[in-house]
Amino acid sequence: YIQTFINETWLERSGAPLESHLITLLWSIIVSVYPLGGLIGALIAGPLAVRFGRKKSLLLNNLFVIISAVLVLASRAARSFEMIILSRVFAGVNAGLSMNVQPMYLGESAPKKLRGAASMSSASFAALGIVLGQVIGLREVLGSEWCWPLLLASNAIPGLVQLVTLPWLPESPRYLLIDKNDKEACLRALRRLRGSVDLSAEMAEMLEEQAAVKGERAKRPWELFQDRSVRWQLITVIVLSSAMQLCGNDSMYFYASYVFQEAGIPYDKIQYVVIGTGSCELLTSITCSLFIERLGRRILILGGYMLMALWAVVFMVALSLQETVSWMPYMSMGCMFAYILSFGIGPAGVTGILPTEIFHQNSRPAAYMISGSLLWSMLFLVGLLFPFIVSGLGSFCYVPFCTVCVLSSIFIVFFLPETKGKSLLEISAKFDKRNSKGMEPREAQYQLGEVSRSTASSLC
Repeated sequence: YIQTFINETWLERSGAPLESHLITLLWSIIVSVYPLGGLIGALIAGPLAVRFGRKKSLLLNNLFVIISAVLVLASRAARSFEMIILSRVFAGVNAGLSMNVQPMYLGESAPKKLRGAASMSSASFAALGIVLGQVIGLREVLGSEWCWPLLLASNAIPGLVQLVTLPWLPESPRYLLIDKNDKEACLRALRRLRGSVDLSAEMAEMLEEQAAVKGERAKRPWELFQDRSVRWQLITVIVLSSAMQLCGNDSMYFYASYVFQEAGIPYDKIQYVVIGTGSCELLTSITCSLFIERLGRRILILGGYMLMALWAVVFMVALSLQETVSWMPYMSMGCMFAYILSFGIGPAGVTGILPTEIFHQNSRPAAYMISGSLLWSMLFLVGLLFPFIVSGLGSFCYVPFCTVCVLSSIFIVFFLPETKGKSLLEISAKFDKRNSKGMEPREAQYQLGEVSRSTASSLC
């Protein structure tokens, strides 16, 4: 429908229709500028979170999605497909910014024993967004020729809900204490979040972290690359943020229609079955958020990647035998659901909360900028290269993705410590031992001594 609108608009302007390859090019631009907007959002998330705070950044972010909705709603009346492109950029900025600031806000506001579950809710609601998008995109709902502007503008509804509700919620206590040095505001925020429970232990932990960062200003992304004291935290975020997109989960949606058609599902019914793919990710995201504090982060993300590697192998075998064995299309369909379920077990949610748990307050916004930039860049890269991978490798197109899953599993086994139930300083201490290897003895002694000296002074 959008391609038809592009052609009709051009015909009205120039008196001649667009060639088919130019229509395809403009459609590709409309699709691909969304991750470009996401990259922009990820890059501005850190500075906004530092300057305005986590809560105000989320409130300001809603302006981008409202502008996006206004542009796409007005595009038909204005006879402008360029407005759709611009709308997609603003929608991407909104997504990129919120995917960075929201887990930061939730992770900093939650108590230690619920930090993982609270941060994981971002992944659960992202999966819910996928399912809702698939449902309202049905032809009987908003997927018709006259309703597609409403479909593309519907993402403004959560933004409006947040604009009404978020002002009533407190700012991140850690931001108020460590970044703004406002102990009274921090206590007020904690009382609103925790109620009448004893806050002394939690305040002592935050004061300890405040002493550890020594009142330093928030770091910039390039400063993290120069800081040897966070080398392995940075490597962990780079590897796992890249793997989250390079593992091939989004590419499974590319295959969905083909696999369902080969399994004998009527073409007009495939759109309903595709909803099941998003439902799989939603189901496992919710399950993961319920069990993350019991099982831990490490086992969930490791198990997810190992299962994805297994299902990738089975999926490629099923694809290669699809034409010769009658029941193989059903095996392919089962593998596709299993792959998405495995992704939701750990990689989908745990990856997003790692920067909150393994970086100090003054490094966290920059770490999220790096993580978010990699997520959106790799999404764009996979979307660009996947058609060429399919044409080059055919049924074995998942070999690169399977390799990423295996290498990610190996990295997690050897380099990712468990963070369940640990304070942020305890987690940092685990990385400090690895970061200090290879340093000059005097430099290593200084780095390892900083936390203990800060801890001692705060306790005094």
